[in-house]
Amino acid sequence: MLRHLLSNDYPRSRVLAAILVLLFLGLAFQPFLIPGIKALNVAAKILVFIVLVASFDLLLGYTGIVSFAHTMFFGIGAYGVAIASTRMGAGWSAILLGTAVALVLSFALALAIGLFSLRVRAIFFSMITLAFAAAFQTLASQLSDFTGGEDGLTFRMPEVLSPGFTLSETPVLGLTLDGRIVCYYLLFATCVLLFLALLRIVNSPFGRVLQAIRENEFRAEAIGYRVVVYRTLSSILSALFATLAGAMLAIWLRYNGPDTTLSFEIMLDVLLIVVIGGMGTIYGAAIGAGLFLVAQSYLQDLLRLASGAVADLPWLAALLSPDRWLLWLGLLFVLSVYYFPTGVVGRLRALRAAGPLRTPPPAAAGPAASDPTKSLQGDYVENN
Repeated sequence: MLRHLLSNDYPRSRVLAAILVLLFLGLAFQPFLIPGIKALNVAAKILVFIVLVASFDLLLGYTGIVSFAHTMFFGIGAYGVAIASTRMGAGWSAILLGTAVALVLSFALALAIGLFSLRVRAIFFSMITLAFAAAFQTLASQLSDFTGGEDGLTFRMPEVLSPGFTLSETPVLGLTLDGRIVCYYLLFATCVLLFLALLRIVNSPFGRVLQAIRENEFRAEAIGYRVVVYRTLSSILSALFATLAGAMLAIWLRYNGPDTTLSFEIMLDVLLIVVIGGMGTIYGAAIGAGLFLVAQSYLQDLLRLASGAVADLPWLAALLSPDRWLLWLGLLFVLSVYYFPTGVVGRLRALRAAGPLRTPPPAAAGPAASDPTKSLQGDYVENN
């Protein structure tokens, strides 16, 4: 059962498997383990970013496409729910319609970007996607009658997802089950389903073609695979998953604005999380999102405690001031890249592979293991 859920893509490291299990259990029982609004908000944001970063990893890690328009699709999903809920009122129909319209719009924009831009090489394509993202952010800020402008949109959710709703008067493990908890577990279930769907995509024949294109697109083209078509499909799938992540965030916050989902800082955070977790792994999205967002949310609190503990040393207390949390966050990122150049997941898998009990998987045997295009060449000849 677990084998099918994970699409035969096991962590391949006991340490990594343990970390993933702890992360899953921690998110599943977070409302009961660490009560409080802040902890719940951090956990919900981790769920959203797992989907967002995993969708970007499909684009960057598996296809080798560097796009800066990913937050545009993230914002489209959030604005879809926000605008529909504002115009139609609180209700599931508004959420479903807003998400559906956002998915259609994201599909159209991703298709347009793919058809017009994916033939452009490297940095030129990245600049085109950056232009699209900047134009959409400007448009969202200026259409105040439609998007709320710089102030954004505040809206209501169905009653069962509202903080004032109480599912049970009797506390469960000391926790009152209100609408906030129901909303959190809706996000949790959605995150798990979308994460497993992405695992299935990257471990399918389609995913192997994407990896072959990443490694050697000329050889993939030579053996009969339409590189532009596959890259366009990858861009569309990545955009659709990012749109769903944006809808998840809007449902949780009950608010959306340009700085909430369209900010370039979010794009930088996504890039950092992909690098920290490990590109081309999907699991890296979960590990990286957990590490980065916990550090981002609690680093100031830790620095405040450390600064108070060394108050007798003014220079050290000033260095550990909570106001310098970005400095320390940057330092942690540099150290993580230095010691984990292939990300946490890549490093743990490499340590496992180099261990004394190494047992190569059957797929690692033969010359095709080092180049996905070689195995694909056989598949293409056999099927044609």
